[in-house]
Amino acid sequence: MAAITKSPFLLKFLLLIITIAATTLAADPDLLQDICVADLNSTLKVNGFVCKPSAAVTPDDFFFKGLAAPAATNNTFGSVVTAANVEKIPGLNTLGISISRIDYAPKGLNPPHTHPRATELVFVLYGTLDVGFITTANKLVSKRITQGEIFVFPRGLVHFQKNNEDKPAAVISAFNSQLPGTQAVAAALFGSSPAVPDNVLTKAFQIGTKEVEKIKSRFAPKS
Repeated sequence: MAAITKSPFLLKFLLLIITIAATTLAADPDLLQDICVADLNSTLKVNGFVCKPSAAVTPDDFFFKGLAAPAATNNTFGSVVTAANVEKIPGLNTLGISISRIDYAPKGLNPPHTHPRATELVFVLYGTLDVGFITTANKLVSKRITQGEIFVFPRGLVHFQKNNEDKPAAVISAFNSQLPGTQAVAAALFGSSPAVPDNVLTKAFQIGTKEVEKIKSRFAPKS
């Protein structure tokens, strides 16, 4: 990780994120005070999080070390997202920004998904990825990106990243929201609770009930 933090590519990326945060309109509402550290234990429900009392704020509310090392990718898709959002860094509340680290095993996939509350910008730490998003006109916009390169996924559009190489890859992704939200397309349709009716899925995908049930079984909660 020390080598990564010294990388001119990463330094350029961090400067870019600072510029974006300073010059663009965030997806979240503007803050009305210097800080509003999220009280994650509050039972009061608002659009965001209520503020901690100032006396209860600590430096750790603005600190997170969870992106320092690769996370385990030994799962079905061969990828893992480590989020650094307001739920991990309470000090991000009302600041309209968050980041994540995504690690990919060789041949790993971050499957098609959307972020309903934010645009995403990914910066490749190492490796090579085939990435893309689909517009509302059903046009695929895709590119192969490698170390030091950046790609943007517009807010709300379905997108993906695939590592087609035989070695690992990793990116840092930035969002213009403290909590961008993620909805995986396949899991939403075939793993929701209550379940989407079979006759909706058979008609939408032009497949039979047996095929629907087979796919649903793969997204069923692990017992």
